[in-house]
Amino acid sequence: MEFRKVLALRGPNVWANSPILEAWVDLGSFQGIPVRAIPGFIDRLLAWVPTLHEHECNTGHSGGLTDQLHGDTSLAHVLEHVTLEFQSLVWKPVSYGRSRETSEPGVFRVAVKYHDEQLARACLDAARALCLAAIHNEPYDCEAELNKLRRLAYRVCLGPSTNAIVSAAIARGIPFRRLNSESLVQLGHGHKQRRIRTAETDRTSTIAEAVAQDKDLTRLLLRAVGVPVPMGRPVESAEDAWEAARELAAPVVVKPRFGNQGRGVATNLSTREQVVAAFAAAKEEGDSVVVERYHSGEDYRVLVVDGQVIAASKRQPAHVIGDGRSTIAELVDEVNKDPRRGEDHATALSKIVLNSIALAVLDEQGYTPESVPPPGQRVLIRRNANLSTGGTAEDVTDLVHPEVATRSIDAARVIGLDIAGIDVIADDISRPLEEQDGAVVEVNAGPGLRMHIEPSSGKSRPVGEAIIGSLFPEGENGRIPIAAVTGVNGKTTVTRLLAHMASQSGQVVGMTCSDGIYIAGRRIEAGDCSGPQSARAVLMNPKVETAVLETARGGILREGLGFDRCDVAVVTNLGEGDHLGLADIHTVEALAQVKRSIVDVVAPDGVAVLNADDALVAAMAPHCKGSVIYWAWSETNPTLRVHREQGGRAVFVRDGMVILATGAEETPLLGLTRVPLTRLGRLAFQVENVLSASAAAWAFKLPLDAIRAGLSTFDSTPEQTPGRFNVLEANGATVIVDYAHNVSAVAALVDAVKPFPASRRRIVFSAAGDRRDEDIIRQMEMIGDVFDSVVLHETSDRRGKPEGEIFALLRRGLVTGARVSETLEAADESDAVRIVLDDLRDGDLVVIQPDVIDRVLRQVQKSLADVPVKMALEPVPFGVEVAYALPVD
Repeated sequence: MEFRKVLALRGPNVWANSPILEAWVDLGSFQGIPVRAIPGFIDRLLAWVPTLHEHECNTGHSGGLTDQLHGDTSLAHVLEHVTLEFQSLVWKPVSYGRSRETSEPGVFRVAVKYHDEQLARACLDAARALCLAAIHNEPYDCEAELNKLRRLAYRVCLGPSTNAIVSAAIARGIPFRRLNSESLVQLGHGHKQRRIRTAETDRTSTIAEAVAQDKDLTRLLLRAVGVPVPMGRPVESAEDAWEAARELAAPVVVKPRFGNQGRGVATNLSTREQVVAAFAAAKEEGDSVVVERYHSGEDYRVLVVDGQVIAASKRQPAHVIGDGRSTIAELVDEVNKDPRRGEDHATALSKIVLNSIALAVLDEQGYTPESVPPPGQRVLIRRNANLSTGGTAEDVTDLVHPEVATRSIDAARVIGLDIAGIDVIADDISRPLEEQDGAVVEVNAGPGLRMHIEPSSGKSRPVGEAIIGSLFPEGENGRIPIAAVTGVNGKTTVTRLLAHMASQSGQVVGMTCSDGIYIAGRRIEAGDCSGPQSARAVLMNPKVETAVLETARGGILREGLGFDRCDVAVVTNLGEGDHLGLADIHTVEALAQVKRSIVDVVAPDGVAVLNADDALVAAMAPHCKGSVIYWAWSETNPTLRVHREQGGRAVFVRDGMVILATGAEETPLLGLTRVPLTRLGRLAFQVENVLSASAAAWAFKLPLDAIRAGLSTFDSTPEQTPGRFNVLEANGATVIVDYAHNVSAVAALVDAVKPFPASRRRIVFSAAGDRRDEDIIRQMEMIGDVFDSVVLHETSDRRGKPEGEIFALLRRGLVTGARVSETLEAADESDAVRIVLDDLRDGDLVVIQPDVIDRVLRQVQKSLADVPVKMALEPVPFGVEVAYALPVD
């Protein structure tokens, strides 16, 4: 049972709209063998993971999986369920999983939902190890493995504070993205984004943090605004600390001047020995130490968010209760068995640690870790009540006196913190501090939220919701408009044209496509950027106001979508498909399911823009949660006609005019003669791109004037649409650079060049090695019917095919060509381009199909630099009335 590959589908994907770990599992010799046929396997499995009995496994009742284990269940199915269960046992419940056999017998795709990728991968590995141990009747310590996974979860998963904020964001529909392996999280997209790190936000200033870290400066500032604080001062040595204690009339508190989470803090110290020992412990946490007067009373934490008290807790220091039999060390061990206690801050409570400070506290009470306290005796382990040192918390939010709340807010404000944890010592928080010698003893930046989320007793408080509310006003979700564009052909041109139209309305547009990442028209990264990583880069850019994202098949299958929701989903076409045979996608119908992923995540108030002339694309409509705009060449298209009869929106061409229709109501948009991209409406595939982009712009709620301006100023130039039917004339010859790379695209290219007059037709062509043999041959058959001379080359990346095999397939396709009289083989793409350009003659039509578009365009432009070059057909200026030249039906 080997893993061929394991993919993290981090965004919505072909399985689900949530993150999925997809393992390609080769069962090897266990192909076709149900687990019931493996002696003892089921008994060992259920003994090690008895909670699997509860899995329903799509049966609707507990025990469904157990029943299926005695049927024809495969090892892949068991692997799925054990991985899910391990994640649920060590972190958060997950229940979605699937296992499907691929077209290769014995190889399964196992998909499991996850919350944290690193943890899910570890659970998958552990599940495989368990399955192998159960197969071979080998020992397996499941509890030890689960403990190992729990430690990993505590280390890599979001902590309780960050998770509370993220959960509140999810509930508000605010997208999030974890930016590093720690707790830095982006909330929202583009110019509407905000960032948090635990309980700090992008409004938490470094100055305020520095002030809060300085206990002495904090005390001075609080006193200045009338907040009661302890008397105290910094000290330089142990002797100075004792001198300060005497000045303040001990008992006192000794703590690091700069610190947090209660580390190095000792309270209620009265003797010289106590103060000296506490000074040494504080020095371990920092060079500067503060001594303050000790205020007796309960230890409270008040949480202030954006000028409001949101929660309050009464904290108890770490302690144990004697039973007359157990030592203190044993009692601590017993307390630490509480599953809520962890090694760090990822759990509701922290484990109690018997360190030097704890030993000193025990010594003050006359105890050691080996002492056996009498029954009912409360033994302190720490004097400070921080949860990070093993303390507990009781919610007292409803008891906070208004005056205490006001002093807490004043404390946060004078320090300059938007989120602050105010530590208060008082006998009773329901009374003003001034009445009871109470004091604010500390102000904490980035306060821990877990005591308010999961108090030891009392109500959980919506602290995450309060922080989200301070960042995003009611009704705001941090989202910017997103359009996703996919399909087999035309998606790059539609993406570029839609982005161009959006920019006409003054928006800062972030665009990804197969040519790069563009922000406000500037390319910031070159190459194929039509995948999810590039989409996330755009959505992370704080300048971006609108995103237009080309979304290719490969990225969806490899990593899922780069966004969780879109406002507009555009599917241009499927035609005869592309990339068939890869990633177990063998049919156009299977490809349609992949491309449909963007339709699945259209927002309820969003729109899917679908090609009604393509049956598989039109059939995606029921999967859209929002509305649908169909486009088609003709208003007589049956799907489009029925849609309009039901009041739906549609885009089509009538008498050379692009029409926007809502039911029976129609709005003329622009004549195709004024859309230079279509070359007076003669390029059928470009007309389709215009219809698709116009429908998308309409769905995007762009002003009609912006749409018209965009259409009239966008052309197939190397600058605006590099490699997409770029037509140049030089010395009486026509050179076309077009990235036709699949059967449907080549068919469109052939149809487009047929009307061009030429005394000689030449083409530079190759094919990607990962295309099916029959597709490569079919492309060359079509080319052979139109061109006189063909210059072939093999791409630099043959994608698995041996040297010479692409040449052989290309030549096989040319055998049936009725027109080809010359076939040349070039050493590489640059050599092939040089051959045709060096022999460029008056009357030639040369088509160059580029592999690396930028490189080929540079070569072409350099070669033609000394030759007068012009666009082969001048666009009609916007606003000039021109009769439509040719019918397009």
